[in-house]
Amino acid sequence: MASNWRRHSYNDDVRNRRNNPPSPHPTPSPRDISGPRWAIVVLSILSSTFLFALDNTVVADVQPRIVQQFAAVDKLAWLSVAFIMAAWLYIASVLVSEIGSAVCGAAPNMDTLIVGRALCGLGGSGMYLGVMSLIAATTTVQERPLYVGGIGLTWGLGTILGPLVGGAFAESAATWRWAFYINLVVGAVIIPIYFLLLPSPDPQPNTATLRARLREIDFLGAALMLGSITTFVVAINFGGTVYPWSSPTEITLFLVSEACTLLFGFQQWLCLCTTPARRLLPVEILTGESAQTTLIMFCTTAAGGAGIFVPVYFIPLFFQFTRGDDPVRAAVRLLPFILFGVVVTLVQGALLSHKSGRFGLYMAWFLAGGVLATAGGVLMYMVTATSSDAWVYASSSLLGAGVGMFSQAGFSVAQASNDESAASKIAAFTALGQTGGITLSLAIANSVFINEATRRLGVVLGESVTKEQIDAAIVGIGSDIFEKMGPEMRLLVLEAVVEAMRKVYILVIVAGALVVALSFGMRRERLFISAAAVGA
Repeated sequence: MASNWRRHSYNDDVRNRRNNPPSPHPTPSPRDISGPRWAIVVLSILSSTFLFALDNTVVADVQPRIVQQFAAVDKLAWLSVAFIMAAWLYIASVLVSEIGSAVCGAAPNMDTLIVGRALCGLGGSGMYLGVMSLIAATTTVQERPLYVGGIGLTWGLGTILGPLVGGAFAESAATWRWAFYINLVVGAVIIPIYFLLLPSPDPQPNTATLRARLREIDFLGAALMLGSITTFVVAINFGGTVYPWSSPTEITLFLVSEACTLLFGFQQWLCLCTTPARRLLPVEILTGESAQTTLIMFCTTAAGGAGIFVPVYFIPLFFQFTRGDDPVRAAVRLLPFILFGVVVTLVQGALLSHKSGRFGLYMAWFLAGGVLATAGGVLMYMVTATSSDAWVYASSSLLGAGVGMFSQAGFSVAQASNDESAASKIAAFTALGQTGGITLSLAIANSVFINEATRRLGVVLGESVTKEQIDAAIVGIGSDIFEKMGPEMRLLVLEAVVEAMRKVYILVIVAGALVVALSFGMRRERLFISAAAVGA
């Protein structure tokens, strides 16, 4: 009964906000600081986004060096996936991220490195969710898109510098290990700022004991969700490389993932071992007046994660394979994609929150972005080993511009479509979609690439070569087996690897097409009209 009352009350609040225009009086600011102090707070909380993005992409173009040293190409996918997958734990910890970086830097083997990456992801994803919650709690609906655009800027800078930093260390005497150790230095600088400047409102001021606070956590829901995602990702990554797709192990992993997903849905709906207020999924929001908009923003943000991270990992690999680029130069090749994405994200955030509301029809942004992202994905799919650099730059720039129009916008739109009291829940739910899109897309992309490359190289090199030699060829141009090949055989190997690499952009095409389709289900409304514009 209480749950139904809360649902009706929440729906009434949303309906009133949607049907009644903003008051001509300025919306009061939810924060009690302003001026230079507020600017420092914004910079400090956005710096954690920068660190998260930097750590996320630092392995993007040092993967061949790591795989060569540890001789474990079958575990290549885990360097990216292990980092993102831990986001499902919802725990924010800068310290854990720093410990993870230390483990990565000192890793004696591939398994230890994967564990370190998972720790980095656990802490880093918590920082990212914290940023989204802080922005939601300290900004008004009208100004929020601009600050979300700032998150896109710092994310973009970290994404750009990640491969550059990783590549520079990989080519230096410091080796790739310092690509992880550098995070300890950065963390030592910014952590004191967090303690001194960040606001720390207590969401449970009347709960004093640790035991009472722990009871607020939906442990069963978290375990079921983590089990669902983990088993699915393990099945995708191990399929065809460690175990045959039809093996009992693979079938069991997929069945366990499906079972955990179904159990998680029932557990959240029925509030088993939790309460409506404590469950992980905001069910009252997903069954409310703005449920359609919230779910659409969840899906488009997930598509944005796929549209960003698949190119970030595979564009440098393409240039390392086909041009013989060192890690630094390969990272520089990402600049057109990232710069267009960052600039468009900033412009979109500023225009969407413009006080006149002239550019506030968010449906148009998603439609245009989806079309451009789909076109860019198709062009990247058409890239071959002999394609010109200009073609790759132009295609990736178009893709970056398209993804930039919708990758971050879902956070602001979803929050503005719901009651302000649910802003933090909406931010966490939308971030769940983003991390989910990144996790699944990278897992699938890496699995497709490794399986397809292994199959094609087996045909090109013949049955006389061993699996270890095929794995070495996948590592790239710097491998010993590649150096011993004649010119004609090298070209055949490159064509086989690039052909396998092209397949990953099918995910990007699907992501862009999904956003186009979902845009037609969006409301034709402007959510960010300021009070000044209404009163004019």
